[in-house]
Amino acid sequence: MEEPARPTDHRSRPILARVILASVVATAAVMAAVLWWLLEPEPPPLADRLTLAAVAFGDLDGWDDDTLGEAAVAFRRSCAALDRQPETRPLGAGGVAGTLADWRPPCKAAAAVDAGDHGAARAFFETWFTPFAATNNGQAEGLFTGYYEPSLDGARTANRSYAIPLHAPPPDLVTVDLGAFRDDLAGRRIAGRVIAGRLEPYPSRAEIVAGALAGQGLELAWVDDPIDAFFLHIQGSGRITMPDGEVMRVGYAGQNGHSYTAIGKVLIARDALSREAVSMQSIRAWLETNPDQADAIMNHNRSYVFFRELLGEGPLGAQGVALSPGRSLAVDRRHVPLSVPVWLETTRPAPEADAAERPLHRLLIAQDTGGAIRGPVRGDVFWGAGAAAAAVAGRMKSEGRYYLLLPRTVAARHAPSG
Repeated sequence: MEEPARPTDHRSRPILARVILASVVATAAVMAAVLWWLLEPEPPPLADRLTLAAVAFGDLDGWDDDTLGEAAVAFRRSCAALDRQPETRPLGAGGVAGTLADWRPPCKAAAAVDAGDHGAARAFFETWFTPFAATNNGQAEGLFTGYYEPSLDGARTANRSYAIPLHAPPPDLVTVDLGAFRDDLAGRRIAGRVIAGRLEPYPSRAEIVAGALAGQGLELAWVDDPIDAFFLHIQGSGRITMPDGEVMRVGYAGQNGHSYTAIGKVLIARDALSREAVSMQSIRAWLETNPDQADAIMNHNRSYVFFRELLGEGPLGAQGVALSPGRSLAVDRRHVPLSVPVWLETTRPAPEADAAERPLHRLLIAQDTGGAIRGPVRGDVFWGAGAAAAAVAGRMKSEGRYYLLLPRTVAARHAPSG
């Protein structure tokens, strides 16, 4: 016998509706939370910031084994550049390395150090300086690469063999040191040309290569290979051997103001090279075997460098002093001022392509800058001229850390208070 249908209890409908509504609201809240978690943008990365912590010389791995007389010679060259400036000038953003008055006494003492007496050089640095571990917001590891002085074939006048120009700085090129206007822009520069009273961007590399500067008599020399010329722009200085055997040295004299773009990253993005395989040698090989695409790839780098002929000792770094192979370091001067001794702990490739990397623990002097050198823990080691220097510099892509050596008078001001 069927059970009779039960009459509907209309009083239960509001209760049921409230239960359903509460469930829907709860589900919506959970979904909203999930969606917020999925869609919320990543917090912006911390802005680069140099942080320093004092350490002892005994904390520098290999300090007692380095031939420090070589570093003392390089340091004296930087001192000569500092001597030409007023004592009140701050060194580095916010005076991180004090003022030039703090550097006068150690510079004077450095003049008496015998370059061949590495023990005396070690005593000099230990007497006048305190080492500081440098980090980027606490991150100690950074990237260290290498550069060198390339050799090219060229002539002072153009002909069929030598048709790629190297330009001197144009007279309308204006370079502005932004740090002269605002302290927080110390180490930053911009370049362009004034048109109708406004500073406008200068032509890009592609435009200059296409002839934007033709007819102005700015050609300093002519070389035979556009790829050689491109890498000369990256290195910033080089030697040009003329048909009669004369060697002309050229050095950095300005830049068009456009940002540097590493074409290795462009080739990686196109799957033309793997990240692990990128080096100066692999990039050059790709350009040479893909001549129909080489110009377009090189023109991704809008930066263009202007040169001047160097007479006498060289090559010269951004500080205007002759660079010392294996002892000069290019840095980001927004964070690390030029002249500062830097104890570097990283590795370097061997000159032979198939050989293992070697430790590189030594004292260098910050004497140069570079378009690709960006960040508080970033450096580019100058390796000199010749095939061996090119082999090491072209493949160097090492993780490492460094320590800044600051005068003891500056170190006292960096000490924590209280």
